Amino acid sequence: MVHDLLGGWHIAHQACDIKGRAGVAVASRLPVHAVRVGLGAGEPEPPVDTGRWVEADVELADGTTLTVVSAYIHSGTVSQPETMVQKYAYLEKVTARLRELTADGRLAVLAGDLNIAHRNADIKNWKGNLKSAGFLPEERAYVDRWLDDVGLVDLGRVHGGEGPGPFTWWSWRGRAFDNDSGWRIDYQLATPALAERAVKVEVDRAPSHAERWSDHAPLVVTYDV
Repeated sequence: MVHDLLGGWHIAHQACDIKGRAGVAVASRLPVHAVRVGLGAGEPEPPVDTGRWVEADVELADGTTLTVVSAYIHSGTVSQPETMVQKYAYLEKVTARLRELTADGRLAVLAGDLNIAHRNADIKNWKGNLKSAGFLPEERAYVDRWLDDVGLVDLGRVHGGEGPGPFTWWSWRGRAFDNDSGWRIDYQLATPALAERAVKVEVDRAPSHAERWSDHAPLVVTYDV
């Protein structure tokens, strides 16, 4: 469902059924003519998969359709194997859907907290996290598939240089933010035709630890559409 809120914004969203968990949303000032929620393939999804995926088809000024996906992938915990099973099952669903979205040549972008640091350059302490959820080889291989097989473009990396960073997440503990000891787990993965229209890509990092409002910083991309 699309709601008109905040003075002319069209909002498509999915709240999480688990109390205290975040959801996902797409906000657009342009008309939204279709919304798809979740990856349940017509069947009720397990509660753990709610608040994780919403797609909005946005009509651009020239009549072209842009599909915007807001996603929040499971973090998972190695010491709780069932959570990793849930994460991998969901990543399979994501991969299948991305193949569908890119098959017809449409403009599309997947944006959100994917909870995977793809390469060594995407995490400050990569040597100390080789066995940590979010940096396991099995998880990182999914991003390989999205880039190499599906053909999406990782705008944060393409425009951010070879790294390390720019990071998008820092623990609240210690001085991780001040020392820039972070992870790059927030992405915009665009189809090649849309990636060509990206004119500015930046991490909106807070000026100081005291001014942070989240442990994440948004990846902001400006497109010429």
